[in-house]
Amino acid sequence: MVLKKKKEIQVDAFSLDCQQLEKLQGFSKDEEQNLASLLLHCAQLSNGIQQIQCIKQVMPLVKTMDQNSTCDPMLKACLEILGETYFSLDVKNPLKKVLASSLNSLPERFMTLAVQSFVCCLREELKTTDVYLYRKVLDNLASCMENFSLGRASIMNLYEEVLQFLQKSLLDIQEENRSNNGNRIVQTRLMHDLLMAIKVSMMLVQKLQENIQGSLWKNHESFVWQSMCNLLKSSTDFLTDETLLQTVQTTSGLAFILFTKAMYEPAEELPSLVSDLLCGSRKLEGMPAWFVNNCGALCTEQLSDSVLLFLCHGALAMLDWKSGSMGENGEKLLLDIVSVLLSLSSELKESSMATSLSRILAIWTNSALAALISDSPNLKMKLNGNSEVVRRLLEYVYTHWEHPLDAVRHQSKLIFRNLLQIHRTIITGSDEKSDPFFARLTKRLLSLEWHVKGKYASLACLVECLGTENILQLDKSIPVQILNVMNDQSLAPYASDLLETMFTNHKVQFTSSCQKSTWIDQWHDVWVSPLLLILCEGNHDQTTYIIDYYLPKLLRCNPDSLNYMIRILQASADANLGSWRTRGALGALMACLRTARAHGHLELSNIMSSGLVSTESIKQGLVHQHNQVCIDALGLLCETHRSTEIVSVEEMQLILFFVTYNLNSQSPSVRQQICSLLRKLFCRIRESSQVLYKLEQNKIKQELFEDSPKRNPLGILQKYRDFLSSLCDRLFEALFPGSSHPTRFSALSILGSVAEIFSVPKGQEQVFRLDQEMNSARVRTLIQCFASTFEEVKVLAFELLMKLRDVAFNLQDSESLDLLFRAAMDLSTSTKPYDCVTASYLLNFLAYHKDLQHICLGKWIKHNPQMNEDTSVDTVEKNTLAVIKLLLVNVEEEIFQAKKSLLQAAASFPMYGRVHCINGALQQLPLNNLMFITEWKQIVARLILMSYELSAVVSPVVQSSSPEGLIPMDIDSETADRLQMILNEIQPQDTNDYFMQAKVLKEHCKIESEKLADHKPMENICTEMRGKESQICDVTAQMVLVCCWRSMKEVSLLLGTLCKLLPAQAASEPSNGLITVEQVKNIGDYFKHHLMQSRHRGAFELAYAGFVQLTETLSRCNSESLHKMPEQWLSCVLEEIKSCDPSSTLCATRRSAGIPFYIQALLASEPKKGKTDLLKMTIKELMSLAAPSSEPASVIPQVHALNILRALFRDTRLGENVMPYVADGIQAAILGFTSPIWAVRNSSTLLFSALITRIFGVKRGKDENSKKNRMTGAEFFSRFPSLYPFLLKQLEVVANTLNSEDEELKIHPSLFLLLLILGKLYPSPMDGTYSALSMAPFVPFIIRCGHSPVYRSREMSGRALVPFVMINEVPYTVLSLLKELPDSTSLFIRHNSIHGTLLQVFYLLQSYLDSKQLGNSDFEQGLSDIITCIGSKLWLAKRPNPCLVTRAAFLDVLVMLSTHLGNSQKQVLLTVKNSPLSLRDCNMLWLDYRLYWIHLIFKAYVDCYKCWCCMVEEFL
Repeated sequence: MVLKKKKEIQVDAFSLDCQQLEKLQGFSKDEEQNLASLLLHCAQLSNGIQQIQCIKQVMPLVKTMDQNSTCDPMLKACLEILGETYFSLDVKNPLKKVLASSLNSLPERFMTLAVQSFVCCLREELKTTDVYLYRKVLDNLASCMENFSLGRASIMNLYEEVLQFLQKSLLDIQEENRSNNGNRIVQTRLMHDLLMAIKVSMMLVQKLQENIQGSLWKNHESFVWQSMCNLLKSSTDFLTDETLLQTVQTTSGLAFILFTKAMYEPAEELPSLVSDLLCGSRKLEGMPAWFVNNCGALCTEQLSDSVLLFLCHGALAMLDWKSGSMGENGEKLLLDIVSVLLSLSSELKESSMATSLSRILAIWTNSALAALISDSPNLKMKLNGNSEVVRRLLEYVYTHWEHPLDAVRHQSKLIFRNLLQIHRTIITGSDEKSDPFFARLTKRLLSLEWHVKGKYASLACLVECLGTENILQLDKSIPVQILNVMNDQSLAPYASDLLETMFTNHKVQFTSSCQKSTWIDQWHDVWVSPLLLILCEGNHDQTTYIIDYYLPKLLRCNPDSLNYMIRILQASADANLGSWRTRGALGALMACLRTARAHGHLELSNIMSSGLVSTESIKQGLVHQHNQVCIDALGLLCETHRSTEIVSVEEMQLILFFVTYNLNSQSPSVRQQICSLLRKLFCRIRESSQVLYKLEQNKIKQELFEDSPKRNPLGILQKYRDFLSSLCDRLFEALFPGSSHPTRFSALSILGSVAEIFSVPKGQEQVFRLDQEMNSARVRTLIQCFASTFEEVKVLAFELLMKLRDVAFNLQDSESLDLLFRAAMDLSTSTKPYDCVTASYLLNFLAYHKDLQHICLGKWIKHNPQMNEDTSVDTVEKNTLAVIKLLLVNVEEEIFQAKKSLLQAAASFPMYGRVHCINGALQQLPLNNLMFITEWKQIVARLILMSYELSAVVSPVVQSSSPEGLIPMDIDSETADRLQMILNEIQPQDTNDYFMQAKVLKEHCKIESEKLADHKPMENICTEMRGKESQICDVTAQMVLVCCWRSMKEVSLLLGTLCKLLPAQAASEPSNGLITVEQVKNIGDYFKHHLMQSRHRGAFELAYAGFVQLTETLSRCNSESLHKMPEQWLSCVLEEIKSCDPSSTLCATRRSAGIPFYIQALLASEPKKGKTDLLKMTIKELMSLAAPSSEPASVIPQVHALNILRALFRDTRLGENVMPYVADGIQAAILGFTSPIWAVRNSSTLLFSALITRIFGVKRGKDENSKKNRMTGAEFFSRFPSLYPFLLKQLEVVANTLNSEDEELKIHPSLFLLLLILGKLYPSPMDGTYSALSMAPFVPFIIRCGHSPVYRSREMSGRALVPFVMINEVPYTVLSLLKELPDSTSLFIRHNSIHGTLLQVFYLLQSYLDSKQLGNSDFEQGLSDIITCIGSKLWLAKRPNPCLVTRAAFLDVLVMLSTHLGNSQKQVLLTVKNSPLSLRDCNMLWLDYRLYWIHLIFKAYVDCYKCWCCMVEEFL
């Protein structure tokens, strides 16, 4: 654990103008320091920190001045300058606060003079008329009212002027915002200015309200009253304006209540007024005229949900709820507010609104707690744990404690905690442990599954109320249960927090009632012993998360437990060494020691010297076959609580021992941890070496060194050098040719850390320098790492060489550098893709060499005149410019050759390598700070044209309908002309008439081949291509495709990089920018063309990456025309999708190819904190297109809409902004699945899959029926209420289809989707009958779905039925299902229906038996009735039933019952005692039970076959 150093504070210095300086100079005295000379000296300083120190000397000097100084013109002038300086400083400048703090201590005798000076300055500020300068005035007004007595006095003197300015600023900013509609950057700035103006208005009323008393109430014609009315009207307008930012509306709600509270009389009637507004009573006759005139919209119109929410917030925040000061009206308002908020919870689904609602509900619970201090009996009755309000709030908590938004989950926890506190306050004096509300709540929480994240925080709140001991009395195994949950990383933080609350509370309970000698063993048995057992034998994930999350908290609570852990583990370490699967006692010991040392609970030297842990034990840990044990042992050596702790010789020897055996670890995570831990060790060596250097320099103060005065600093430093030198030797030895990738990665990462940490800062000695260890062989070794096929190795080698470039270049002669440059140029045209990456890193490395110009001069002069050398220009820029010019000339020639023969280009000189090197060279330049502006402009223009030409050459392949198999594999020279002709002829064939016409390959004349024959070889061909013209190129389809899509990839990334060169203040006319607005627009059109038409995924995915860079650049640009381009492009593409033009080239196959990517990039550029109008407009358009239509022309737009929606719902950057549209997406997917067209059904299936993931989360395990990716029915329908009627209606349609009496097989297409959604729900003990959305209507339809002829559908209907049947209704439902089973004498038996019914019985009973109600008398009676009914249908388990599947299902029910009720044979005999069964029948039944698994296997094969037949029939 290393404490981070505080960042140095940056303070901008202020300066004075010439007139102010002359004034100070006139009052300054040379012979002595006075106030003027001090201020003059302060103004002449250029360091803000020094000016702060100087300002602090002002007041002590002023205090020495006597009363007569009030007439001194020098003092007056200085105070004026101080005032002017104060108002000129930025609000975030620390100098402003220091100056205000100093002036707060101004002597009273000078206060009048100072106020006069500040009033003059403030009056000048209030004369500001520029809207964009209002913010500075507003900031100054806020600063004056914030703990600044002189500022407040100045505002009080100018109260009317300030009010007038605030009115004017609110109106002017609002008008300016309207005039800039569409310019998001300017509007965002104006919105924040408006927000500040509202806040300042509120501060003025709150902090200076005493100044308006008298004139405010008595005379409604006064200026102050009229100003307050205007402020009230403005706040009402802002509150109801939906175009403003939500923060502006929220603050306006606060301001509205505050202004009304200040103006309304009598004050006792104010709660009634707010209640009327919230409840919509609109009683105008009882409201004051001034209120109706200024707030008419709130009085007469229907208030939107957002306005109601903000009004509730304003009332809770601005009214005084303490001690029930507002009386009965206040209590009614409090209850009305919570009623409104809870009703809004089902309406507001946008993420920002949902977050605000949860926060306001938490504020309401705090207000309720404050109001309960009044001891009002009525309020206590309304807010006790059994009341309707608390019950609805608990329902809100249960449905939101696993909300996707972290803020909502946190607020749900606060609401739950406050509800418990409310009930505790109400029952003060009663026994909390026996309280029915707490008992019922505890029972319900404990009955929840441990995968419910909300359970942990809620239980922690209950522990704080009731104590751990009371919870453990209900179930002693809770600690073990929680530890077993910690194999899931998503649950581990919640589980560890709950455990910390429990064991901390448990310790407090013990210490308050027992002596330590008696309670510590009990505490260890409950909390430590289970931990040690799991650490020794638990799986990898579980032990890792316990060590990371739980163990540090346990040791922090009771550090003395460490000795207990060491003693227990050390005793069994030799016998239980662990294995590759488990840590064993040795691994557990290493983990405990590492955690304890890292958190400062032990010193390693102490435990090693005392014999508690031996060096051999640590060595065993360092080479343990379990990877995590090795890491823990290494962490024990590297991690310390103090960053300056000296590394001992034993630790250094053990580190070298570890490195010898662990560099070749095959696990990437282990390698990362090794590098991270060694980096901590190197930081510790560096920090401790600095201490040793200081100690050596100050030998007189050696006794202050905390370790020992006997230590030899120079000796320790030498041991550090020897250790680091030995370590580097071993690492370079590991980089031999042919070494494995893991070894190279580890060695290079560690060497990079050494080079970075032990770099030499100015004026500081360093214990070790890696460059002193370098030689030519080691430099060659690093350069050879560029040849690795793993790019991360290239990156590490390049970064290390950059840190050592000076010594690396000095150790290489010019001939070697020339060979490297030639090799890089050769590799840039290699047909192996990773070779061009090697070339890029080589060229980037050589670009730092000052003589690179001379090395490549021979090739350079053939194409361009020599550039004038300028020694003042950065070497890297000059070299990079030369390299890019050379690469550009080569790639232009290669494009010319590729136009003649793309086949030969793919086989001999694929162009993408050159472009990749150009892109790599641009990446390392400071593109916004270049010197050769003219040359770079020319290069950028050529690069853009080259990109277009290269794209034109390769686009026919990537835009082909079948790019993967474009060219036959067996190519000879005789067919080369024909292949080239095909290439020239290819055009995309999958247009919108794809489904109407067949594809016909046109016969082509041989004109192209004749043209090719007439062409002669070019003379000026780059070196890499010479000698290859006469060779026969054996090219494959894969080579051509790779050449083409990689070329498109590099072009897209290059254009995306070039777009970043657009300056933020871009304009239509030429500027100093390297790229023009027109070029950016053309690049945008290029991306649109290729994203719309590319068919190869690699091509359009990378085009998307480049297009994202362009849209991000446009979103930051101040030019309104550029800023609106994404919106225009989006409108155009949506219109093209809707038009369904047969000539359109939009790809209707391949999941719409690049179209979703194009729209994703446009929407992702929209500011996340705004109104997201583009997203809302786009999704509404797409939803309308995705809806089923009877017109044939709407098929293609529907397919595109479904595919685009799928991409938007999968995009993590859109986050919670798409959640309000999930319900509409589900409806579109389910309805689309009923389409007769396969393309629509396919796209609907993909959309449905994306939505299931978005709703229930990413599937982490293999268990299809795991509850981790599920939610309760109440939570699901509360988040998506519109799905309730839709799913119910669709389910009814499906059930009616299955209810047909004829034998024809009828399977509704939506059956599977509906059951899949419903099967993702699960019942919760928290679900109650009070839910507004009753689950009962679904039950009969789901039961009928169990009669499906498809096995999978019957199984899913059984699982889907469970969450819709309340736990107390299960016995009745099971009995009704069992009674529907036919008797053995029935004439008409459908085994599909029998099987579906039995599966539903099985899953309902499984849920019932797992509900932890085994001790309930109703439970026992219900189970007895079920067993009796099962006995009457026992023939289904016997051989007279010919269907093996239904017999197996019945046996499943019997086995489950027997397992849960004890002795299975006894229970079966009890079941059949009243039925006419002989002993032989029972024996035959048990024979069937022994054949149970055979039946299961057989029915699985049979049903898979049946299911497959049904699916084939459905799709055909």
